[in-house]
Amino acid sequence: MERRRPTGRLASKIRQRKFATLRALDSVPPDALLGSVAVHRRRCGKPTCRCADGEGHEAWSFTFMIDGEKRVLHLPRAWVDEVRRCVKEGREFKDAVARVFAANAQLLAIELQQRPR
Repeated sequence: MERRRPTGRLASKIRQRKFATLRALDSVPPDALLGSVAVHRRRCGKPTCRCADGEGHEAWSFTFMIDGEKRVLHLPRAWVDEVRRCVKEGREFKDAVARVFAANAQLLAIELQQRPR
């Protein structure tokens, strides 16, 4: 049996949202990253250092996965804002792709409901 494009107001709205998302995507942001940026506080161990009684020294990291394996890169403070921007771009792209996949699943469900028995 050949598949047919689902019809109706709901299917039309879903398709419109899907294609608007695809138009906004345009392409993969070239510097996009998937992962997270975090700050950690560490004590250096010197008894006379200010960190001995305080919060500790800032240490920034970027955590990501490659082939199912968690990786952590330590970041210089000067890079944190730029890496955060790249992570934001990556998250926005990933979320947009997920919305397209969800729309496709919704359209498939409508198509199955509308198919002749």
